[in-house]
Amino acid sequence: MRALDISVVGATGAVGTALIQLLEKSEIAIDRLRLFASSSGARQLKFRDQTYLVEALRDIGDIGDTKTDIAFFSAGGDVSAVWGARFASQGALVIDNSNAFRMKPDVPLIVPQVNACSLTVRPPSGMVANPNCSTIQLVRALRPLMATFGVHQVLLTTYQAASGVGLRGINELEDGAEAWLEGSAGPAAESFPVPLAFNVIPQIGEICREGVALEERKLVQESRKIFGMPHLQLTATCVRVPVRTGHSEAVYVEFDDHVRLEQVRELLANEPGVRLYANDYPTPRFLGDPADVHVGRVRVNPENPRGLWMWVVADNLQVGAALNALLIAQLAIANNLIGET
Repeated sequence: MRALDISVVGATGAVGTALIQLLEKSEIAIDRLRLFASSSGARQLKFRDQTYLVEALRDIGDIGDTKTDIAFFSAGGDVSAVWGARFASQGALVIDNSNAFRMKPDVPLIVPQVNACSLTVRPPSGMVANPNCSTIQLVRALRPLMATFGVHQVLLTTYQAASGVGLRGINELEDGAEAWLEGSAGPAAESFPVPLAFNVIPQIGEICREGVALEERKLVQESRKIFGMPHLQLTATCVRVPVRTGHSEAVYVEFDDHVRLEQVRELLANEPGVRLYANDYPTPRFLGDPADVHVGRVRVNPENPRGLWMWVVADNLQVGAALNALLIAQLAIANNLIGET
């Protein structure tokens, strides 16, 4: 494979920074790298012993000047909605981390460990969607169970970190915690509905008329699309917690028939990229390999032998975003989907 021209839109954000670090360590040969942000502020970033200027996206003139092989977008849905199609129209394969295109029929929604078969040909739209961070870790933990057992329904509660809304979320949490410890109420909430420091917020995204929050709808819709199961029964409550990085999920799966705990543990232990904790459990602060999905507290419901609980934790900036985007790119390269028109 020839060396590629790659663009990263949202290069200075939390996900963009993680993606650049992963790209730097990857084996992808890069001929030209362009880094974009909403406004550059004359920032420079180092990559593979070279220094790159972060360009302001709004300063792009002729879109033809941005022609590239792969364009990673991690700058929010509004930016993706405007610029994603423009990059794709110039032949780029756009890998988008926002919610702008995930449910569009002509845009595959990919978690390579789960549904790589959905990206064997180049999508006509020129776009591939990266699922929501909480969805990715959920479907990776569920995959071996879904492939082996009939699933009746999935119920879960998420405990999502401040970094789910980027660097501004981390900064707001840390500033609020510092102010609280100093006896001050601190600044008003901007990234969250109410201040997050020393708090728990049972809302992520706007709440619709039926009382379901946006993040909860994403989990349902995206899981169904990834598994190819439009009638999958799944419901969630999504909660923001005062954790810097690392999403956690308490997942209850009810199967069609009784399950044996030993078989479930064997399936999870043998699943690539999943680390099973047999006698311990993962926590976001002390998480191990950030490329793994960490699963603990696996147990059959003593009141219902068809029910199974498990505790799922992952680094939302890597597993839930940047790493998945990189794996999508590597899958597209392996399937010779780069440079096609």
